[in-house]
Amino acid sequence: MTDNNSNAALVMIPGPIEFTNEVLKAVGSHTYSHVDPDFIRIFSNVIKQLRRVFVSESAQPFVVSGSGTLGWDMIAANLTEPNDHVLVISAGYFGDEFSNCLSTYNNTKVTVLQPPTIGDLATLSQIESAIKSSPTPFRLVTITHVDTSTGVKSNLKAISDLVHQLSPSTFIIADCVCATGAEELLMDAWHIDSVITASQKALGTPPGLSIVIASSRAIEFATKQRKTPVANYYVNWNRWLPIMQAYENLQAAYFTTPAVNLICGLEVSLTQIIGSQSIHDVWRKHESCAKAIKEALKEIGLKTLPVKEEFESNALTTVWLPEGISGDELRKEMKKQGVVVAGGLYKDWKTKYFRIGHMGKSIMGDAGKDVEKNTGSLGRKFDSVWLFQVY
Repeated sequence: MTDNNSNAALVMIPGPIEFTNEVLKAVGSHTYSHVDPDFIRIFSNVIKQLRRVFVSESAQPFVVSGSGTLGWDMIAANLTEPNDHVLVISAGYFGDEFSNCLSTYNNTKVTVLQPPTIGDLATLSQIESAIKSSPTPFRLVTITHVDTSTGVKSNLKAISDLVHQLSPSTFIIADCVCATGAEELLMDAWHIDSVITASQKALGTPPGLSIVIASSRAIEFATKQRKTPVANYYVNWNRWLPIMQAYENLQAAYFTTPAVNLICGLEVSLTQIIGSQSIHDVWRKHESCAKAIKEALKEIGLKTLPVKEEFESNALTTVWLPEGISGDELRKEMKKQGVVVAGGLYKDWKTKYFRIGHMGKSIMGDAGKDVEKNTGSLGRKFDSVWLFQVY
């Protein structure tokens, strides 16, 4: 809960999350000119800090006005050409929708690997079979690191290792919108070609920034090796690359007006996240919090959605609703008690489970208070049914 509005309900959904007062102050402060030397310094620092978050020495961040979804368009426009084949490894709604985005570009041939049931994942052997049976090497393999709709976490490193072994020319694309800052991610060491994320989750800044980071191999293809022009104006890396490079080098540049205040807020948040600790420490804090909340829920008889413990995310928890309790009623009751959680999202199951976000401000510092309030609110009497036994 933000300190400057103590009566507001605690937002524990999988994004947007709660934001610190310092971030909100930066976002709500006076607006810099986008060519002001102070803003140029701030933007330069953001670009450099993002490499630390993704654990990359040389990958190129792009910070663009838009939602995380805009990152899909960036990937589709810049890294596919007409009639390319793409493999999408889906674990929920966002994997499915990424495939729909890819199919709108360049007559792309999209193969989607679906899990056998909600909460599950395609196996490495299924991925291997799909790669070997493709009539031509896949241009891209996309993986949703944590699908926000299901709370299922993929083994990004294992999949990347397999793909590079079987099809080294294929680009590995990771949709990490719900994972960045909460889950371990070593972009260079794991040979990830591009990562998509956004500002409003564990990066701790209000919605409005689409953040994509691309390896030198991906940049080389998009800007020099393509046989056809990029079929998009706004997300074309040929336009954005000189802008990002100029700002990082403390020079003004213009393509479109950047989201100045949000970028200022992002610098404050990134400094809070990794200014006095490593990103590895941040991951450990998210892991510890996630374990605590999942254990508390399981102790009272609630069942989480992922079918295996190793599929559980550190960023959110998805929970099956008890028999006879509707998601609408549960969310209304929890909001009365000062906590906001999210309903289900995925296909025919969306009315059967709910989602709790625990990332960023809600788990840092004295964040245990937020977790305790969330689990405690489940312990109040609700329509004569006890969901939570006092402990």
